[in-house]
Amino acid sequence: MTATIDLAAYMNGSISRIMAKAYRNVLSNPREAKFAFRMQQLFAKSEKRRKKVKEQEGVDVPPFLICSIATICNLHCKGCYARANGIAADSAEEQKTTLSPDQWKAIFEESASLGINFALLAGGEPMMRKDILEAVAEVKDMIFPIFTNGTLIGPSYVHFLKKHLNMIPVISIEGMEHSTDERRGKGMYRRAMQSVEMLHEEDLFFGTSITVTTENFDLVTSDEFVDNLRDLGCKLIIYVEYVPTEAGTEYLAFGEADLARMEAVQVHQRERYEDVIIISFPGDEQHMGGCLAAGRGFFHIAPDGSAEPCPFSPFSDSNVISLGVKGALTSPLFRKLRDVHLVGGEHSGGCALYEHRNEVAQMIENNSQT
Repeated sequence: MTATIDLAAYMNGSISRIMAKAYRNVLSNPREAKFAFRMQQLFAKSEKRRKKVKEQEGVDVPPFLICSIATICNLHCKGCYARANGIAADSAEEQKTTLSPDQWKAIFEESASLGINFALLAGGEPMMRKDILEAVAEVKDMIFPIFTNGTLIGPSYVHFLKKHLNMIPVISIEGMEHSTDERRGKGMYRRAMQSVEMLHEEDLFFGTSITVTTENFDLVTSDEFVDNLRDLGCKLIIYVEYVPTEAGTEYLAFGEADLARMEAVQVHQRERYEDVIIISFPGDEQHMGGCLAAGRGFFHIAPDGSAEPCPFSPFSDSNVISLGVKGALTSPLFRKLRDVHLVGGEHSGGCALYEHRNEVAQMIENNSQT
């Protein structure tokens, strides 16, 4: 039975709870507390902006964006979706066209005016594009979690992050040293932990992103593991369920039993850790009536401005440079995905659009022929 839920109310309530928790977590740091309080007030206004656009223009504006701002990366992680989808490459000949810093800034200024609160910055490695980060950091009405491997954080970046509290580093690890190095390369765990220590010493708000698989599940969801991250100053943990973009790795993806275990773990963690924000993606979507892609809760902007349903579904029939963010939200592809319930329909877990990628590709082909 399809879930009946007021998605806007659920997501707005979730954002309010996250910001309230973030505020409580940084009360001992006056600069961070002042910033978090301002964001709480701003996000209440943003909710009204999204509602106004819906009422006046019939456009549903999501509170989130995911944006791949970099086409280069200094690592070659196993099973990387960005390399599998052609976002990240090594040679200049293979790299996709990337928007300029000013173009990204303009995108986020429009986004903020529509009431979009967060833009998750990914790549490639986004910290290899400091020119873009410096430009978008000036959009003070949004928060930018930066999904980074953490290898480029040093004194210069620490100074930048202290100056721009709306830029929040989220460092990717796979668990402890062995599992992180096995996927990301020898020495990468220790380098990531060096960055964690630097951020903790400066009392900066930061998080970690953990790709959770059938192999590392028990470790990365254990109280001992979360306790360690909390002791290191981590205030945000994002569990990203593994999507098998690399052939032969399907066994690492969750089945129904794993999804049920993950949900139970999340209930426990959120009761135990009042001082850490813990999010599961896409697992939390089951409480929101299904997949949130294609503008239902977020959409993905590729390096060249293409509006895609999500990073795991790299198909597009529109571009935010020519249409703007609001125009992209009404694209035929996004509407079709919602109409046939590939997003917002019954969803048992995992990545619905990746599982149905051939159907999405067929929609693009059909649209081009009409």
